[in-house]
Parts: sequence; C-alpha cells; structure tokens
Amino acid sequence: MATRYTIGSGLVISALVVTLVALLIPVSKFGDRAAAAPAGSAALPAGVEDDGAGTMSTAYGPLSAVDRDFVRKVRLAGLWELPAGRQAQQRGTRPSVRTAGQHLVEGHTELDRQVLQVGQALGMDLPDRPSAQQQAWLDQLSAAQGPEYERLFVQLLRRAHGKVFALLAQVRAQTRNSMVRALATSANTTVLDHITVLEESGLVDFDSLSDAGPSPSSPVPARPQGASTPPNVRPTN
Repeated sequence: MATRYTIGSGLVISALVVTLVALLIPVSKFGDRAAAAPAGSAALPAGVEDDGAGTMSTAYGPLSAVDRDFVRKVRLAGLWELPAGRQAQQRGTRPSVRTAGQHLVEGHTELDRQVLQVGQALGMDLPDRPSAQQQAWLDQLSAAQGPEYERLFVQLLRRAHGKVFALLAQVRAQTRNSMVRALATSANTTVLDHITVLEESGLVDFDSLSDAGPSPSSPVPARPQGASTPPNVRPTN
C-alpha cells in the first residue's frame, strides 16, 4: 500500500511540475517578444515610409521609423525647395513671390545644415538628390512662363508645406529622440514661416489644397479668364 501511495503521489507531483514548466517557459522565454509585437506591428501614419529597421537605440534616445522618415523628408525638402526658392528670386515679377523665394532659401539653408548634423549623429544615410516627384515639380516650374510661373510656384510650395506640417506636429509631440525633437522644433518654425509668406502672395488656390483636389504634381492654379493652361498642368472638368 505504501508503495502504491508513493508511486501515486510521485505521479501527481510530476504532473504538477510538468504543467508548471509548460506554463512558465512561454512566459519567460517569449514574454518580451509578445509584448513588443503590438508596437512593431502597429500601422504607421499615412504617408510615412517604413524602412523596416524598427526602433533603434541611440545616444539621444530611441529612433523610430517615423523619426527616420521625418529626417529624410526634411533633407528631401531642401533638395528641391532651395533651387525653387532661388529660381523664384530670379524669375518672380511680384515682390511677394521674390520674398517667398528668399524665405525658402534662407529657411532651407539653415534646416539643411541642421539635418546633415542630425543624420551624421544618428548614423543615417540621407538623400543627395530630389525624389523623382520633386524633380518633376522643378521641371514644371522651369517650363512655366510669366504669371503662370508665379501661380504654379506658390501652389506647389504651399501644398508641399501643408502636407509636411501635419507630420511635423506628430513627430514633435511623440518622438523620444532629442535630436529629432530639436530638428522638428526648428522645422516647425521654418515651415510655418514659409506657409505664411506663400499665402501673403495672394496666389494660393485653397480649394485645390485638400486631399480631394489635384496632387502637387499636377496642380490647377487659379487662372485669369482667357489665360492658357500652363505646360504639364491639366485642367479639371
């Protein structure tokens, strides 16, 4: 009887041990990964390009995919808005357009200096030429003539700044990286200044700035009656 009792007790204890081990192994071995999964699988904000590198540790705090996308966008903005601003200073006939061009040059010269420092500090590779879309905008500006050039310049640049303004607010509020936060603070001031001077030209067509309107690559700026359609800009029905 004692032997049977001992064997029975041993089996019960063994079963309990196996059950406990089965419960503990997933928690201890896979608990961290499971906790990280929701954050890693969360959808990124619209317009953010995920480079697939996840969140990285840096001396300045965590660097997320949104942070890196923002830094690259600041660099890309300077690569096309600087030449666009210089062109407006030369080709603009309205003082307000030349002033807007001057603000673009001054603002993006300083931002470009900052973003290159941030990229180096965070070990990021940054673009060295405009994107294909941005180059297409520059080509449109080069092809436009007369008053249509000024309307196209203002509309393209105002729409581009409006798009990045929303991302700026989110990055500034949510980033945990001090370098990215400082860049977002500077960029916020610069972008707001550029939006202001572009609107002061009186040439912004606010109806076409909405998401439902035409994209910056094919803007439809307001035209005086009888004016011809500028190159590469298709009128809407």
